[in-house]
Amino acid sequence: MSSPEMRSTPRLVAPPAPREPVVLSSAYRFRSITLVADYRDTPAAARHTARHVLGEWGLSELADDVELCVSELVGNAIHHAAPDGRRVQLAGERRVVVAFRYWPRSLFVEVSDEDSTPPTLPAGDRLDPSPGPDDTLLAEGGRGLFIVQSLADATWWAPIDQGGKSVFCRFDLAETQGRGDDRRATNGG
Repeated sequence: MSSPEMRSTPRLVAPPAPREPVVLSSAYRFRSITLVADYRDTPAAARHTARHVLGEWGLSELADDVELCVSELVGNAIHHAAPDGRRVQLAGERRVVVAFRYWPRSLFVEVSDEDSTPPTLPAGDRLDPSPGPDDTLLAEGGRGLFIVQSLADATWWAPIDQGGKSVFCRFDLAETQGRGDDRRATNGG
């Protein structure tokens, strides 16, 4: 087996390129950040990340609303979430994960924590701003999630198999672009 063909340098053949799923087209983008819940700068880091990501993706018109939603959701995770013991914790520190997913027609924001307890979503219809005798719809809780529900096109939550939960909000981009056009028209721009 010392023929000249065997002594030559082996040729490398590249494997066929993996096929990318259709749903992960070039317009799809993802970014996430894991934060330590007990650090003082965690809410500011989450807000800064939201504004930075949206600026990079050309979605700056959504930055104020998304930043406020991220702030409320991260604040809830920091103040209310207690690890339920089903996840292995890093050095005993509570973590909050903020993820952004962008498709051509929607932006999804997800905030995950290590507490499996369902969030307290506001009950009933949207709050009527007119003064009235019964102002208790959001008296005990849910004000932050009410803000998120008011700004986002959809809000929901889901448990995580390993423990914890994720709270999601969706922003429909086609409607947002139309809203921006309406704002420019009414402002004379």
